[in-house]
Amino acid sequence: MTRLSTLMLCAGALLLTAPAHAAEFEVKMLNKGPDNQMMTFNPPFLKIQSGDTVKFVAADKGHDAESIPGMLPDGATPFKGKISQDISVTFDKPGLYGYRCVPHFGMGMVGLIEVGGSTANLDAAKQAKMPPLATKRMTALLDEAVKNTTAQAGAGGAVH
Repeated sequence: MTRLSTLMLCAGALLLTAPAHAAEFEVKMLNKGPDNQMMTFNPPFLKIQSGDTVKFVAADKGHDAESIPGMLPDGATPFKGKISQDISVTFDKPGLYGYRCVPHFGMGMVGLIEVGGSTANLDAAKQAKMPPLATKRMTALLDEAVKNTTAQAGAGGAVH
């Protein structure tokens, strides 16, 4: 094998073993969403991979983003943004992350991030204490996460 062939083979091997680049997602904090829902995150539900970052953007002033106690995977670090300021959070642990806008929590301003296709902490997330409207919205988001995970599991086992 020539020296050039050896170098090309080594370069190809390095490209195959290089880590995938983490993605960045954006969630806007809004007074009114595109669906006319008041006090909302847009999008309210995200599916991302471990190592991805979510930037919570204060598109409208008076909002923040903070993890909801009891709605994090085991070992995950809670996060807390400041009012009217953007915050970027990198999610390393697979599982469900519930978050809220503290000033508008009672108005149902909550969101959910599913990391790594895992809903392992679903039962714990369902037990988190929230105001009634927040509970209603979060229940719908948790149902969406379960539906997506079930659909993926079903698709993976399909026989053609």
